[in-house]
Amino acid sequence: MADSIIYLEGVTVDFDGFKALTNVNFYIEPGELRVVIGPNGAGKTTLLDVICGKTRPVHGRVILDNLTDILALPEYKIAQRGVGRKFQTPSILSHLSVAENIELALYRKHRGVFATLFDRKDRSANDRIYSILETVRLIDRRDHLAENLSHGEKQWLEIGMVLAQEPKVLLIDEPAAGLSDTETRRTGELLLSLAGRYSIIVIEHDMEFVKQIAKKVTVLHEGKVLCEGPFERIKNDPRVIEIYLGGHKANAAD
Repeated sequence: MADSIIYLEGVTVDFDGFKALTNVNFYIEPGELRVVIGPNGAGKTTLLDVICGKTRPVHGRVILDNLTDILALPEYKIAQRGVGRKFQTPSILSHLSVAENIELALYRKHRGVFATLFDRKDRSANDRIYSILETVRLIDRRDHLAENLSHGEKQWLEIGMVLAQEPKVLLIDEPAAGLSDTETRRTGELLLSLAGRYSIIVIEHDMEFVKQIAKKVTVLHEGKVLCEGPFERIKNDPRVIEIYLGGHKANAAD
């Protein structure tokens, strides 16, 4: 697609005869925030795995910036091209401070982890670290050990670590899982503030959270795109109510 940042064409993923994705066509525009929903086993996480290079499809293409089929690249090179991934469970270094986690991620894009840990002479990144911590609302926690953060704060810290990698595309898997209502709302506000600057794909089950952040929703079912469109239309689609919400329309974030 001429105006896409990520474009999946005819992607099929087969795990020993089980098709996790079947002939999936999917694209997002630069700066778009797209939410992908669907029941367990629908292929949502597999979709992200394909984009970041963790899983290789048996058929199809994944085009970044209308230029490169990134399926030919190893996972680390896909990350270098601008695809950042945040997993459901935060992967932070608990024994380091909040600021040190961001610093590590910032330097790791261009240098090895060893050099990052043992060469702290370059202070030109301080402004960038400060800016990221302000963005994820952890500036007041910058000197705290990451292990002492709340679950929500750990989620925000990992989003900050992904931002430090200077991505074009953010892949975010179930960011609202296990959060309090306040943390969920703040996470939604954070993602909305990032939209426009980054292209974001969010996998989510919490329909209230989806309602907060989504303009366009893609619904996966049995490894295929069932439908997509504005949230208000999707939540009232009889197919979505049946396969995702168990036939109970009231659960669709009314």
